[in-house]
Amino acid sequence: MENCEPLPGGDPGADAGRVGGEGAPAPVTRAVLRAAGYPFLLAGTVSVAAAALCLDWDPDRVSPLFLLGVISYLTVLERVIPHCRAWHPNVGEWRWYGVYFLLTMVASAFAQYLVSVIVSEVSPSESELNLWAEIPAALLIGSLASYLVHRFGHTNAILWRLHGVHHVPEKVNVANNGVNHVLDIVLAQGVVQLALALVGFSRESVFVVGLFVAAQGYFIHANIDVRIGRLNHVLASPEQHRLHHSTDLSEAGHYGSDLSIWDHAFNSYTWRPGREPVAVGLGDPAPFPGTGEIVASLLHPLRSAKGPGTGSA
Repeated sequence: MENCEPLPGGDPGADAGRVGGEGAPAPVTRAVLRAAGYPFLLAGTVSVAAAALCLDWDPDRVSPLFLLGVISYLTVLERVIPHCRAWHPNVGEWRWYGVYFLLTMVASAFAQYLVSVIVSEVSPSESELNLWAEIPAALLIGSLASYLVHRFGHTNAILWRLHGVHHVPEKVNVANNGVNHVLDIVLAQGVVQLALALVGFSRESVFVVGLFVAAQGYFIHANIDVRIGRLNHVLASPEQHRLHHSTDLSEAGHYGSDLSIWDHAFNSYTWRPGREPVAVGLGDPAPFPGTGEIVASLLHPLRSAKGPGTGSA
């Protein structure tokens, strides 16, 4: 398994395997990027959301372009301030991840279509509440729905056969955030979108929350040496999500991909400053096909179960 265990008694980010090597930025530059990387992402998200609302941009065009911008930005940061150089994708992995990413996008669009068919008239075209009051409410409810379906994906044996595909890679980076079973995406995103639609949030608020959730989802999966300090107790971060992918299920937890408050509320918050997983992936990978076996991974839920029934302690 790939691991980035820190040197004994040292800074978790100080060993050569984790961040060093030829071409690494100067310490001052690195410190600036570590401090500014996440605020810049948040500022960009707010700016795009505000511009789209004020200039009446088409959300169906803005959302995919914004997502590509987020992925590009975080991919550059992974090269400049990586958490672990050993977690960079190789050429073969880039090909696999690209296929999974396309499948994930198709599944996401299908989930959105299903929800629109089921409740096409539930979500009002204009906000009934003040938009800036509605956005936090939509974020809280959507985040709770996401947390619950994600946790069930780890604790329910049937759902784990879908979600476990995402945990097969022994690296955590931006590229393999898209490694998912298509049915897992349809279920997870369908539940969140259905929850928001049934409550009756406006399309504007759902759009804004969607931008933030997309940015957060790729941010927490990024192989970057960025730390957010006490904000970890409110927002999800790469520090927490690396633990979520830990092979040690006792420290995994962290099912929130945007907010961390639900992990606190439901006792699945395990992060503390300096805590890092020794290895990521599956403790017993035998029950799942390798990430490169894309067809086998898609057919995996149809096979007879072998090995651990869930990905939860």
